[in-house]
Amino acid sequence: MPAGSLMEVKKVGRTVMEAQEIARAISRVAHEIIEHNHGIEGVALVGIRTGGVYLANRLAVKLGEIEGASVPVGALDITLYRDDLDARKEQPTLRRTEIPFDITDRKVILVDDVLFTGRTTRAAMDGLIDFGRPSEIQLAVLVDRGHRQLPIKATYVGKNLPTAIGETVEVYLEEMGRPDGVVILTP
Repeated sequence: MPAGSLMEVKKVGRTVMEAQEIARAISRVAHEIIEHNHGIEGVALVGIRTGGVYLANRLAVKLGEIEGASVPVGALDITLYRDDLDARKEQPTLRRTEIPFDITDRKVILVDDVLFTGRTTRAAMDGLIDFGRPSEIQLAVLVDRGHRQLPIKATYVGKNLPTAIGETVEVYLEEMGRPDGVVILTP
C-alpha cells in the first residue's frame, strides 16, 4: 500500500430483518399503539428524519387500516438540537421540519428507525417542545440496539437487537431506494 494512503475498513454485514419481518413489526407496533392509547383519537406521529419519517408514514397507513381513521403525521429534523454540533468537523445538513398540525395537548409518538444512545431522541424531544406542549410524548422504534447513554426507553419496539458497541445497524427502506432490511455491520 502506498505511503500516506488511507486503508479502507471493510465491514461484514449480517441481515437480521427482512421486508416481511419489518412489515410484521410495524403491524404489531400499530396494534400496541391502539391498545396503549385506547384508540387513536388525539394521537399524532412525528418521524425523525430520515428513516423515522418513512416508518411514521407506514405506521399511519396501518393505524388507518385498523381503526378506519387517519392519524396526522409530521417530520422533524433534529440537526440543530444535537449535542455534538461543536465537535463535528463538517457542516451539518439541514433538512425540513414539517409538522402541519398543532401538537399541543396531543399524544405525540416520535418515530425513529434505530434507538441507540438516546441522544437523537433527546434532541427530538427538545425540537418537538419548540412546536407546542404535547400531553404526552411516546417513542416508537423499529430497532432498539441498546447501549444507552441517556435514560431513554422506547414505548414501542419492533425488535430488540443486542449489538456490540463497535457494530453498526443499518436500516434500509424502499422509500430510500433499497429493499427493506435491517443489517448489522461488523468491522
